[in-house]
Amino acid sequence: MAQQRLALWNAEEDLEEDVDLTMALENYTQEMHYDDSQISQPQIDESTFIAMQQHMAQQAAFQQIPDVVKSFIVHFHQAVLDNNLAEITVAYESGWNKYTEKFYSKTEWPEAELIAPLVNDDPIFLILYRELYYRHVYSRLQPNIDDRFHSYENSCELFNYLLNSDGPVQLELPEQWLWDIIDEFIYQYQVFCTWRSKVTSKTPDELMMLAEGGPVWSSYSVLNVLYSLMQKSKINEYIVAAREGKSPEEIAEIVGEYGQRPLYRMLGYFSIIGLLRVHVHLGDFTLALKVMENVELNQKSPFTRVTACHVATYYYVGFCYLMLRRYPDAIRTFVTILNFIMRMRQYHTRSYQYDQINKTADRMYALFAICSALSPSRFDDNIANIAKERYGEQFAKMSRGGTFHLCLPQIYHRQPPPYEDPAAISALLEASNDPDSPSQPSPQTDSTRRHLDVFLADVSAQLQVPTLRSFLKLYTSLGAKKLANFLDADEEELVQEMMVLKQASRSISRVPGSEGTSLLEGQMITTSDLNFVIDENMVHIAESTVGRRYAGWFIKNTERTQKILDDLKHMPLPVSSKPNGGASAAAPPTETVTQNRQTRKVAWGGVKAA
Repeated sequence: MAQQRLALWNAEEDLEEDVDLTMALENYTQEMHYDDSQISQPQIDESTFIAMQQHMAQQAAFQQIPDVVKSFIVHFHQAVLDNNLAEITVAYESGWNKYTEKFYSKTEWPEAELIAPLVNDDPIFLILYRELYYRHVYSRLQPNIDDRFHSYENSCELFNYLLNSDGPVQLELPEQWLWDIIDEFIYQYQVFCTWRSKVTSKTPDELMMLAEGGPVWSSYSVLNVLYSLMQKSKINEYIVAAREGKSPEEIAEIVGEYGQRPLYRMLGYFSIIGLLRVHVHLGDFTLALKVMENVELNQKSPFTRVTACHVATYYYVGFCYLMLRRYPDAIRTFVTILNFIMRMRQYHTRSYQYDQINKTADRMYALFAICSALSPSRFDDNIANIAKERYGEQFAKMSRGGTFHLCLPQIYHRQPPPYEDPAAISALLEASNDPDSPSQPSPQTDSTRRHLDVFLADVSAQLQVPTLRSFLKLYTSLGAKKLANFLDADEEELVQEMMVLKQASRSISRVPGSEGTSLLEGQMITTSDLNFVIDENMVHIAESTVGRRYAGWFIKNTERTQKILDDLKHMPLPVSSKPNGGASAAAPPTETVTQNRQTRKVAWGGVKAA
């Protein structure tokens, strides 16, 4: 065995002697030397190169997202997957606003494509995330045309998922978020209508995109979504059945599988409020109240659960009554919601919509002052005093419609500018650039101005009513000629002004006991305490002063005082702290008590004898 190993090693030695290492190394060196010109470069097309750059940019942007935000998104996604309403509510109302203020107060949130790996590319959560993303862009930043188009596309995806899925979707969201979805959908539509109506401020690229964009944010598409949600949820049938006191089994049979789900029920209910708002902005105030025929304005209605929805409902209903010249109903509506805002002001400070609620309240105070000036009445002295404090200097202008444009919702033109017709757009641009041509207002501004002019024309016809009313209150009977001399008018003009006064003192109003009926229903009532008749050339005046009803005020405050007294009686007595001396130290000696009685002072400082 050893001899074989020796022979093997000897063979290796012979092999080393036979090989010329110098030549081998030279050949290896020559073989390792390559010519760069002979190497073929890989061919990468432009699209692949751009995709690689985008991927690298996304990786870099993903690294810039704070870790706490990543954890929040993962937690938010898990809560949505589990349909955990409590966790979703906390993440939506607290977490999102917290990290917005901390990291994204002046910048956009990460795009949905960046956070997609964190949520396993869940398409439903990404749609909800984009809804929050674009809402942040509209509220904190300035949206560009891509944001306007993409927010519309995302809204379409969301509503298509809710309306066109096979059966009700297995998704639960808090009521506040459901209202915000409807509210933001309408708000973005309003902002787009305002932006679209300004032709002269558009760049050539924006004009081209608007021409090719089709029915983006059209009135028809917005109304179609809201009416579809109402029909899918059968919310009107649900309200009627619940009002009639039907059993849950009967209601479930009436509304079907969609109406039984809280998601669809609340979306349908909020769509009614959304339709009220859209029809007001389109200038159809009668149809706006007609949509609300099954909704009761009381504290038990579902819209009161969301404060922003509660305030918006009363604001638009009151404005409809104002535009329909139903001033008593408008005053009653504004007083109700303004009292609610005053009572709940300390809780509104905790809401992220606190500023918006205050702005709406300021508008309603102005509208209340206008209604009170046009139809004097006493509904609530507290609200009236606040309105006078805020608009005291302008209160005289209220009777002439002053400051009305400040609280008027914008009325949108149903037809956008003809962007699909280049010749018409060019003519509009040339006319705007020509200094000699009269300036043409935008369709939206023109629509708002038209409604304002109609309202002011009605107000201007009543300018002499306060003066005529003040003269009539001084007399029980007065000659027509003498009254005409007071007004510096002839008798024919006097008769016309008195008919205007008669018409101004009458209005359609809802009467007590009309709860549960349509908001359009009402009876003709007299809103003035002054009545008169014309008999030949004499004017006979009858004034009926209705005394204030103090009984209700005293009963209400007596009940409140009794409740406070009962609460105090049921409260436990405070535990008295004993001194260190124990029980014997708690009772003072008899001598000390006697001495205190002898030295007790009377009111004027003397000492009263025992």
